[in-house]
Amino acid sequence: MNKSDLIDSVASQLETSKADAGRAIEAVIASISQGLQEEQKVAISGFGTFTKKHRAARTGMNPATKQPIQIAESTTCSFKPSQQLKETLHTNGLQNA
Repeated sequence: MNKSDLIDSVASQLETSKADAGRAIEAVIASISQGLQEEQKVAISGFGTFTKKHRAARTGMNPATKQPIQIAESTTCSFKPSQQLKETLHTNGLQNA
């Protein structure tokens, strides 16, 4: 599912226009991003937790030349699904198998 599919799904479930659903999706994404910047963590009950993570600088290897390269420090985001989401995915996976 891509963003357009998500907007279509939300519009259908809320029985609203795609434009309204698109604005709602954009607002959720912006709120999660802002929460990660300010709080370092965004927990959505029944869905999961987004966490801001710091990666230290490290030495890696160029796979083409096998030469060592310096990889700069960076900030990224991780997602840990809730137990409820895991159970939903597991249950649906068993039904589709």
